[in-house]
Amino acid sequence: MSELPLPRIVRAHDCRRERWRNGAGWTREILTVPAFSGDSMAGPDWAARLSIADIEVDADYSLFPGVMREQALLSGEGLRLQAGEEVHELLPPLGRWRFSGALPVRAVLVGGRVEAFNLMWRPGLVDARLLHRPLVGTMLFFCPPGLTWVVHVVAGSARLAAGEASLVLERGDTALLAPCADRRFMLDGGADLLLVRLQAQDGASVAGLDERANLPDADVIARGGDAA
Repeated sequence: MSELPLPRIVRAHDCRRERWRNGAGWTREILTVPAFSGDSMAGPDWAARLSIADIEVDADYSLFPGVMREQALLSGEGLRLQAGEEVHELLPPLGRWRFSGALPVRAVLVGGRVEAFNLMWRPGLVDARLLHRPLVGTMLFFCPPGLTWVVHVVAGSARLAAGEASLVLERGDTALLAPCADRRFMLDGGADLLLVRLQAQDGASVAGLDERANLPDADVIARGGDAA
């Protein structure tokens, strides 16, 4: 019997924190889904990226041509995103906005420092959907080839089971559920979740959606319940 992909876990305290070049905030990178295998030099190096922005003062966002973005407010009183004459307010709980990375956007704080969940993806490679779901009881995830689910715990806690092994996800933790044709992942508990559905586009070969994405310093649910 062949080994099946196992969930990868990124703990909140393991996320690398980097200062913005303009000094207006910080980015905590959660994970990057590689676009191609390591020996390929053609095309972009990533298909999707997830991070948390810690914004301290009003600031202009960097431009990312060819990339789509979606942000959700995690904490704070609100975030006003201005794109020319267009204004979108991200208000609690979990206000969201999807926009082009090529669009000049200015972030204005409504009432002080905020944290925002940041999803970026290349639409020519993947289709991405960001969903807010409360977890009350049990939730099942199926991951056929080309489809990856990412589970981020906004509040509360949840137990993730893969076969006979399981572990607990706490606030701020993230799980990557890799493609596997014959396996399901079960999540139960009481939590507020952000779910990211990443589906490879027709004709696109995305390394991170065909095998486990590159997640350094991540935990793995091991068979028998041991962490490796």
